[in-house]
Amino acid sequence: MKRLTGISLLIGAFLLTPTAQTAAQDNISTADHSRFRALQKNFSSGPEVTAACLKCHTEAADQLHKTTHWTWAFDNPLTGQTLGKKNVINNFCVATASNWSRCTSCHIGYGWEDAGFDLSSQENVDCLVCHDTTGTYKKFPTDAGHPNYVPKEWPVGSGNIRQPPDLTAVAQSVGSPARENCGACHFYGGGGDGVKHGDLDSSMAQPDKALDVHMDADGLNFACQTCHTTGGHEIAGSRYTTKATDTRGVVVPGQPDQNRATCESCHSQTPHKGMKAARLNAHTDTVACETCHIPEFARGGRKTKMWWDWSTAGKKDENGKPLVVTDSEGYATYDAKKGDFIWEDNVIPEYHWYNGEINYTLLGDKVDPDGLVQINSIGGAPGDPDSRIWPFKVMRGKQPIDAKNLVFGVPHVYGNDDTSFWKNFKWDEALEVGMAERGLTYSGEHAFVETEYYWPITHMVAPADAALGCSDCHNRNGRLQNISGVYIPAQSHYPWLDRLGWLAVLGTLGGVVGHGGVRLLAARRRKGGQKS
Repeated sequence: MKRLTGISLLIGAFLLTPTAQTAAQDNISTADHSRFRALQKNFSSGPEVTAACLKCHTEAADQLHKTTHWTWAFDNPLTGQTLGKKNVINNFCVATASNWSRCTSCHIGYGWEDAGFDLSSQENVDCLVCHDTTGTYKKFPTDAGHPNYVPKEWPVGSGNIRQPPDLTAVAQSVGSPARENCGACHFYGGGGDGVKHGDLDSSMAQPDKALDVHMDADGLNFACQTCHTTGGHEIAGSRYTTKATDTRGVVVPGQPDQNRATCESCHSQTPHKGMKAARLNAHTDTVACETCHIPEFARGGRKTKMWWDWSTAGKKDENGKPLVVTDSEGYATYDAKKGDFIWEDNVIPEYHWYNGEINYTLLGDKVDPDGLVQINSIGGAPGDPDSRIWPFKVMRGKQPIDAKNLVFGVPHVYGNDDTSFWKNFKWDEALEVGMAERGLTYSGEHAFVETEYYWPITHMVAPADAALGCSDCHNRNGRLQNISGVYIPAQSHYPWLDRLGWLAVLGTLGGVVGHGGVRLLAARRRKGGQKS
């Protein structure tokens, strides 16, 4: 029998089944879960597996209950805003309210079917979604975080039957999260592969060096938690409070803050070596690492959604069925359930000053029906020591508002009831139900506004030889041509500075010519004196 050490020995003494077979384990692990007595049974549900896990991992659920991954809420210390699924919207699927069982298929729990979900429940924590190593455990897209426990058709009407996972085999094979575990939700946010983030999609599960130098499957092979360090199940790094610059220096063991979710935490603020080091390192005072080292996003073979127009939803084909239009690559450019889309790949980011602050327009906030509505706005300014020029994906689209109350609409889009938009394509009914769940009274009239949503780009880090070069920014039409408050040689154009520059050039030229002339004249005089 395999020798056990430390805590595994104590657990083994009480829980191991004498006849259990030893399973192949990652050599990092100190425990073979296939031998634990608590896991030697046929599990009928996810919560039943969690109950078994908690017999040993007694504090795990309580730790998770304190995380944003569980609460889907966040108190932003920079802005003072409380953000969460109750009051935050986006210009993708808009909001979770009244669409729970569809949206919560990406929650790390089981059974969040309505606004009354018990966030204190321990057994509703889903251990397997993060710790499955078999690749067979998947949540069912419409079952509020549960996997399917019996064979089910998906997609509906396709004839494809999804088989249930073997919960016992999965439970006995748990281990550290891999990229695929995190990607099960983060690669598919917004309703599909690559839709939302732009720098996260299924190509990041096994990327090559050209796509991401750190996560290169044949190279450094970083897991997500290599940078997004964890402690007590709290995961470092947040899109709500992205660090625009990190002045701590290289993070070493023993420092109180072990957050490595920044470039500087490993590479410092003077990362460049060689002949150009001094010039390149001088850029870090104003330019984020990501700006040069993520030259494009959505470059792994998957496109990302850049435009979503809900106002056109509801069209039907000549047979009276909901219309769906796809392009030559299979991307839906129109879907009656959702409206019009624009997809792009190898996208050049948009660049803005950014200091880590993001303010949100929340449910109930008044909006201008005639203007462009920024769902979130980023802080930052030239000259601010905490600001850097950052790359962003800017998602744009049109979405519904209450035309009289001038607040964002909350559409009830998913469900089997007659008020679901996807079933009856009636905006007023869908908005009345969705907004009522959030305590908002719908006026009965709707309109559509154009919106923007800013997503900081942090993944798909290219190798050094594929980073931006000098000429990408230092020319008249360079990438940073819309950045204000900073002088960029060969791009910025200030008439008074140009005149001073030319005066300096002419003055220098005049000085050189004058000095040369005096030297030449002096030499001729000396030569003439020698002859006489």
